Amino acid sequence: MEFLALVKKRYSVRSYQNKRVEAEKLLKILEAGRIAPTGANRQPQRLIVVQEEEGLRKLKKAANLFGAPLAIIVCGNHDAAWKRSYDQKDITDIDASIVTDHMMLQATDLGLGTLWVCHFNPAVVRAEFNLPDNIEPVNILGIGYAAGEAESPDRHATARNPLSDMVFYEIYK
Repeated sequence: MEFLALVKKRYSVRSYQNKRVEAEKLLKILEAGRIAPTGANRQPQRLIVVQEEEGLRKLKKAANLFGAPLAIIVCGNHDAAWKRSYDQKDITDIDASIVTDHMMLQATDLGLGTLWVCHFNPAVVRAEFNLPDNIEPVNILGIGYAAGEAESPDRHATARNPLSDMVFYEIYK
């Protein structure tokens, strides 16, 4: 699929079929996360795949997954992440977001729906999934087969701001 067509096809799914994601599709999604670029190739991403009933029940204590039968908790290892020399900014969250985006788009290409979840209780995720202090849960990617009609790829013509509102050439104006 042409890239912009793929990106326009993706939307936030908030209703899923009760159908398990096939193992081969999950592996492709995880591979997309594995090869995602990270700062200085430090690869701080740590992925927790949650697809069994017990794990999903634990995760629901921290976040609304809208019935997704599969979730990937995208974490970053602060000990492995690159830090900018000028101000020591730790880019764990940036790397984890790039990884999430790659997996989200791979899932879309495979005919799956996704929901990027940032509204969750990190303390509950830490406790339920036994995360050490240096591992931060950054976001959760819900994945599954969407129930109902897909949103139109043409929605971006009116739902998104025009380029003129966000792009500046040579200097911020």
